[in-house]
Amino acid sequence: MTHTTVPWGRATRLTLAGGLAFWVANFAISLTPIAAAYRAALSISYWPMTVAALAGGLLIAGCVSGLLLAVEDRLPGGNAMVRGMLLSLMAMGVIEAFSIMVDIDHLSIFHVIGVAMNVPRFVALGVAIGWLFERNAPITRIQREPADRIARFVE
Repeated sequence: MTHTTVPWGRATRLTLAGGLAFWVANFAISLTPIAAAYRAALSISYWPMTVAALAGGLLIAGCVSGLLLAVEDRLPGGNAMVRGMLLSLMAMGVIEAFSIMVDIDHLSIFHVIGVAMNVPRFVALGVAIGWLFERNAPITRIQREPADRIARFVE
């Protein structure tokens, strides 16, 4: 079995960026009339919802960034933003499936509205993590190759 180490400093930065993106998307969505009707129908208070969105966004971003760092080369997708979005949408699918299983007797149109409001949040989370992941990527062998050639020439 292979042991994978996760660089905690990098994981923390990715988590904070993803959590902040999730919260900003949540804040933007919460200002819409549809979100207000959703909160009213489910008796959700505004400020506790925003705090819960920040905490939940940080938790989900921590899972997504840890997974992205641990299995970065084994995921499909052209770049880290696509891979981050893929992981975040997979996390959303797991959360929504669990939500459906827990509340199967009380499914309504509001569950569909909740899923539709979650998509931009999770996409923002995945894009933010993927963008920061690419921006702070460690130097690869391809980038070091010209310097290695110069060092061999000098020797």
